[in-house]
Amino acid sequence: MYITAARYGDMPITGEFTSEIDGLVPGESVVLKTDRGTEMGVVLTRSREVEDKPERAVGAVLRKATGADRQKCLELKLETVPREFLLCVDKIKHFNLPMNLVHVEHLLGGEKIIFYFLADGRVDFRELVKDIAREYHTRIEMKQIGVRDEARLKGDREHCGQDLCCRRYIKNFEPVTMKMAKSQKATLDPAKISGHCGRLMCCLRYEDHIYNEFRRKLPKKGSRIVTKQGVGEVINYDILAQRVTIETDARVRINVGIDEIIGREEKKREERKPEGRKSEGRKPEGRKPEGRNPGNRQRTNRR
Repeated sequence: MYITAARYGDMPITGEFTSEIDGLVPGESVVLKTDRGTEMGVVLTRSREVEDKPERAVGAVLRKATGADRQKCLELKLETVPREFLLCVDKIKHFNLPMNLVHVEHLLGGEKIIFYFLADGRVDFRELVKDIAREYHTRIEMKQIGVRDEARLKGDREHCGQDLCCRRYIKNFEPVTMKMAKSQKATLDPAKISGHCGRLMCCLRYEDHIYNEFRRKLPKKGSRIVTKQGVGEVINYDILAQRVTIETDARVRINVGIDEIIGREEKKREERKPEGRKSEGRKPEGRKPEGRNPGNRQRTNRR
């Protein structure tokens, strides 16, 4: 028995499959038996021999894809799926349902047709499913998705020129925050840091821990450091380049790498204030001086 990893489905799913076929190589098309039915997949790793079936295996490789399998997939994509899409849209209008159909997936074996849709809330589509099932005599699944899943189904390439990360390998979407963009000193223009889905790009999240790790190696802003070129206060830093900009007491700015930092200098804040500037102290508590508030002026009795 052999085992190999493969990717399958229009909403890319990755898993390990058992196989009786030796010599499967990455990129090879195969027909898989999954929990959803019979469908086409792509091999991701070379097959390796195992003694027992691994618990993590999600299905089996039935065969290498033949010319007939590829032809059937092409017909499903170009002819069958478009017809099913239009029929479902008409049914949605007929039942006046608050949903927007995004994509249709017809499995190679015909065991199931999956309709992906967007909606603001819960939708009662039971009558819709019954109507479509009577039309096609197969199992119908209505799957509500979000905008990130929509991009995974319909998107192609991102700003970097690579295939969308959500199509290639991301399985679960995790929150991406504006704080991550700020910490990476990315532009805050939404048009430049948003992906096909209109949300912040996923790469901001999986690169965030690298920035945090690199940032911990740098001295904090406002700290005093001693370098080979002089002593000064850290006013800026470049996380990826691992360099800091310091300003010396003579108001000279120097850019140095962390390997040029010799040590840190502790200095009280009061000692670093510019000359001629008085420290601001708290005003003494007590009643206000007389004569400042016209309402508090004392009247003088004249005789």
